[in-house]
Amino acid sequence: MAPEAPGQDKDTTPPETTVTTEWRVSCDGSGPGLGHPRVWLSIPPETGFVECGYCDRKFVHQSFADKVKT
Repeated sequence: MAPEAPGQDKDTTPPETTVTTEWRVSCDGSGPGLGHPRVWLSIPPETGFVECGYCDRKFVHQSFADKVKT
């Protein structure tokens, strides 16, 4: 087993997952901090989900909600 990196918690919280009815979504990192620039993301119909490149939030289309690991 590889040693843990300094400052890394064993129990990290996974990124937020949002189930949506839209195939095109926007993300601005609307969290407790300043967030990030608003970006528009398209959910590919082949996979049913997309992840934000800034905050790693996962957007899952509702037709894939039971198929995609959240």
